[in-house]
Amino acid sequence: KVADHIVALDHMGTFKPQNLSNLLWAFAKSEVSQPQLFEKVADHIVGLDHLGAFDSRNLANILWSFAKVDVSHPLLFEKVADRIVTLDQLKAFKPQELANIVWAF
Repeated sequence: KVADHIVALDHMGTFKPQNLSNLLWAFAKSEVSQPQLFEKVADHIVGLDHLGAFDSRNLANILWSFAKVDVSHPLLFEKVADRIVTLDQLKAFKPQELANIVWAF
């Protein structure tokens, strides 16, 4: 019911990056397939002007979650990849976060 409620929302502007990351991670970890929810979140993220508010953990968990539930969203992965390669340094990423990102691709 939570997923259905979120999918029915007109916009997701009140969700912070950590909220989105935690939401997707929780569904992926519980292995509950909610492709409409994942699609809505991905479309929201892709529609953002930039991903500056997303930290390394948010980015890693979002990509890991999509891969874990086998939901494809190439535009999301492209946008996150573009964000990662524009960072001055990868020091912000912990080894596990980098591993999760590589695994997700």
